[in-house]
Amino acid sequence: MKNIFLLFFFVGVSVASSYSQVILKPGFDAKEYLQMLDVFQLQNDTAAVPKMPASVRDMQHLYQSPELGLLNRFDIWLRPDKVGIICIRGTIPKPNSWIENFYSAMIPAIGSLQLNDTTTFNYKLAADSGAKVHVGWTLGLGHMMPSMVKQINNLYEKGVKEIIIFGHSQGAALAFLTRSYLQYADGVAKNIFYKTYASAAPKPGDLNYAYDFDFITRGGWGMRVVNNLDWVPETPFSIQTLKDWNQANPFINLENLTGEQKWIVKWYLNSVVNKMDRSTRKAMERYQKYLGKKIGGMVKKSLKEYSYPQYANSMNYMTTGTPVILMANGAYKAKYVFNGKNIFVHHLLGPYRFLVNTHYPAQ
Repeated sequence: MKNIFLLFFFVGVSVASSYSQVILKPGFDAKEYLQMLDVFQLQNDTAAVPKMPASVRDMQHLYQSPELGLLNRFDIWLRPDKVGIICIRGTIPKPNSWIENFYSAMIPAIGSLQLNDTTTFNYKLAADSGAKVHVGWTLGLGHMMPSMVKQINNLYEKGVKEIIIFGHSQGAALAFLTRSYLQYADGVAKNIFYKTYASAAPKPGDLNYAYDFDFITRGGWGMRVVNNLDWVPETPFSIQTLKDWNQANPFINLENLTGEQKWIVKWYLNSVVNKMDRSTRKAMERYQKYLGKKIGGMVKKSLKEYSYPQYANSMNYMTTGTPVILMANGAYKAKYVFNGKNIFVHHLLGPYRFLVNTHYPAQ
């Protein structure tokens, strides 16, 4: 009886100890998000920043990766409370960085990419083998992940058990995929709490991928922060065909759907559905041709040993992550005015800061 009591005592102490280490809280924390924007803004050349923002001053900048693949880069920071930060750079004003965004054919969320003659990136980004993701950002992930996993394991060895994954714009798309990869990957410490902020995020994959991401981050651990006037979260182009539906759907057998309708009604319904499906399939094939094969040729010029994957027959992109919507009000619209040319007026860090401070002033 005494031994059983001691066993329960030590288990209880162990559980209490593990829970006492939890610093990060689920859900949107405006102060934390603004701190991540400050970290993100320092990325290009931390040493050249004349004055560190107050929110970052007490942090340690542990690592900055070289530019990898199509000019991707990430930084590792450590907060005084032992929370690690993975901050992933967004698009920069160079052609290769933009090519990664436009290289938007879909590939399966479980598979491999031949990065060069000697390196294959094997990845699993969802439990569902039918899920699909953006090929360009998966390519970027593949170039970053070996060094990122090494840095995460280094943090873990230092006693870091909680990590924020952050990115803005292209960096946000990569933040989604990073969190998914770490969920399923071997070779990386498993008992780590991850919290993901995807700021101004485009759509990283299809509905099945979105379901998977939202499931693994359920309870407030994976957020998509969006200015409602920002056009970037509306990208990439999305097309839904009948093949993108779950298998159990009313269109799989139109004969059963129309039942005992007159033959003319059946003929008409079949004709309309087939025409609509044919037009969406043709549009999907056209996008795949230009955003997969054509842009893939441009990728090949920069990454000469890269081998094209087999693209999936889908362009059914969907938004991902628990939404945190920053609605533009009158004061915002007066300050940030679209003049017909400044297409990124609602996408930059300043507008996002303004709206967070507007809607979450108490924090």
